[in-house]
Order: sequence, then structure tokens, then C-alpha cells
Amino acid sequence: MKAEVKWVGNELFMGTSESGHTIVLDANAGALAPSPLENVLISLGACSSVDVVSILEKARQKIKGCKVEISAQRVDTVPKLFSDIHLHFIIEGADVSEKHVERAVNLSADKYCSVALMLNKSVNISHDFEIMAR
Repeated sequence: MKAEVKWVGNELFMGTSESGHTIVLDANAGALAPSPLENVLISLGACSSVDVVSILEKARQKIKGCKVEISAQRVDTVPKLFSDIHLHFIIEGADVSEKHVERAVNLSADKYCSVALMLNKSVNISHDFEIMAR
């Protein structure tokens, strides 16, 4: 896997993936685009959500939606690394089993999500969920 990041002016950078997709990042606290650290949170949420949806679908759960709200705290010293990240999954569907959602979220966090597994080495990541009938 490869990627390229190119400075495009001011504090804007354009990342291009090996597959040819681009994303703009703003090092100016995310004024014009997500900051690099915001992008880490988005990547974590996307990676985990892919796992959760896949696991729930394989368990034949009738999910209609999956959203994850992510909150993070950073240390006060430079570099301002993440110290804690919390993922709150909101699963929508009909007759969705709490047991299956808990299993899916735990498997993602502990076994499948590459982003979470990399971050776990230095960040305290927690998670919870709620199920909304739909």
C-alpha cells in the first residue's frame, strides 16, 4: 500500500491514495478541511464501522443504520497526542440483538480493526453502543 501527500499552499495538503482517491487535509486546526488528527478519528470510525456492519450482517441482524460518534482527548504537552478515544455506536434496525451488537463491537476493537489495533499501543480506546428500533 502506498500514498502521497503534497503541499498545495498555506497549510493545506492533498493526500492521494494508491487507488487514486484524494483527500484534502488542513493543518490549520481544520479551518478548511479535516485536520490530520481529525482524519485519524474518521479513519478509526470508518474502520470499526465496516467491521461492525459486516459482523452484524453475517449474524443476520436486520440493521438499517450504523453511526459512530467519536470523542477524543489529547495530552497538553507537545506533541499533542491522543490519550483517550471513545467510540459510541448507534445501531438502527428491527429486532437487533444486544448480544450480537456487543460481540460485533468487541470483535472490531479487539481483533479486526487495523486502525484501532495500531492506536491501542499508545491510546486508551473505549466503546459502547445503543440500539434504536426502526
